[in-house]
Amino acid sequence: MFSKSRINEPGPKQGEDITKPETAAAKPALPKTPAPDFSQSAPKAKPPASVLSSDLTVVGNLKTSGDIQIEGTVEGDIRAHLLTVGETAMIKGEVIADDVVVNGRVVGRVRGLKVRLTSTARVEGDIIHKTIAIESGAHFEGSVQRADDPLSIGSKAGGAKPQPAKAPEPTPAKPA
Repeated sequence: MFSKSRINEPGPKQGEDITKPETAAAKPALPKTPAPDFSQSAPKAKPPASVLSSDLTVVGNLKTSGDIQIEGTVEGDIRAHLLTVGETAMIKGEVIADDVVVNGRVVGRVRGLKVRLTSTARVEGDIIHKTIAIESGAHFEGSVQRADDPLSIGSKAGGAKPQPAKAPEPTPAKPA
């Protein structure tokens, strides 16, 4: 039923005849074309980043699980895996991404696992991050806050802040 593969066997020794006839059962079948199952087990190629050109203005929210590069103007919130804000770009809204690279202008909150403001960046708003890098020359107005999960939708600050405990109300005394 199964035949032994000869892949791991040593080659012919000196003086042996190389042209030994092999039976069809002992010879492993070699496919003439690449196996179609191989391409299915390999990870799919990552699609290229979506690019919004410098002459484009978008009014509305953008959401993608991929990468996006903004060169134009966006008035709305953006959610992506990797967001690159180009030098000519202007974003008015909240930015949420795993990786955020700001070369242009953002007016609004920035939330990301990795946030990088380059020397040409102009940010007006709070930054909530896990790691941050701000290059010399970047302009930034707002607050910076570190959070373990800055992408969480439920909390505005991205971290679990304890709420102040409410003092218990005094109970009225029972008449005797």
